[in-house]
Amino acid sequence: MTSRPAKSVLIVNPRSGGGKAARFDLVVQCRARGIDPILFEPSDDLTTLATAAVRAGADALGMAGGDGSQAAVAAIAAEHDLPYVCVPAGTRNHFAIDLGIDRNDVVGALDAFSDGHERRIDLGRVNGRAFVNNVAMGVYGAVVQSPAYREHKVRTVIDMMPELIGPAAEPFDLRFIGQDGRVHDTAALVLVANNRYVIDPRPQHGTRGDLDGGVLGIIAVTGPPPGRLSEWTIGTTFRVDSATAVALGIDGESVAMRAPLVFESDPRALRVLVPARRSRRGPTPRPPRPAMGRSALPGDQP
Repeated sequence: MTSRPAKSVLIVNPRSGGGKAARFDLVVQCRARGIDPILFEPSDDLTTLATAAVRAGADALGMAGGDGSQAAVAAIAAEHDLPYVCVPAGTRNHFAIDLGIDRNDVVGALDAFSDGHERRIDLGRVNGRAFVNNVAMGVYGAVVQSPAYREHKVRTVIDMMPELIGPAAEPFDLRFIGQDGRVHDTAALVLVANNRYVIDPRPQHGTRGDLDGGVLGIIAVTGPPPGRLSEWTIGTTFRVDSATAVALGIDGESVAMRAPLVFESDPRALRVLVPARRSRRGPTPRPPRPAMGRSALPGDQP
């Protein structure tokens, strides 16, 4: 257990998870525990809010929201070497699951501010932007760009698949060096994860094991449909080139970036506090599967 922070701040997204913050009365629960809540409004910028909180004296930061929001606030905590608390108030809360936090105990996650055990974990970065779970491009990056995706995820994926990977589909301009050392100039999917990632559309016990391995997990689907899946890890940088801006899903958030895309692991950059009585270790990741003739999509990371 670490010493209790003197000024804890939790940024709360009241719209995440269909309004979980209101259902669990998070603002009142924070104040009862001596935690300062800051409501995130649509016109706000998370990085600006978190930076302002640090300047006002916060010595611990947390985020109640989805994984994209978690990454933005965690990046500021890491920049200032402050402890960070993940409150699972999003839809699927993959980051919380991988930390061993009970995603069904939203209020209980607040206990990390007072009795948390500290762990140091890695952050991933793409062109300097932090991510806690993964970055996907190709099919998934294109799907996340759709305005319909937020409300109808599975239906949107099904509807868009023929256009994206059917016989008349335009190949994705994604150039990278594969596991076999060969240069690939297209792929249906490239996913870069913060540590090794296990594809599971509905994870119950986490998609990764320890988050302090200092590696990037790569999953790529190449070749003609249905594609050939390869998985490997890399401890150095991973680069993807393209002649156009690349549609990305960064922790489930839709982002377009100009290439080259340079991915890096930032080892043990983040000090995470997890509730002492509610934490459990994530799974031991299974060995990489051999390449096989099937395609796959990563789990949603909203």
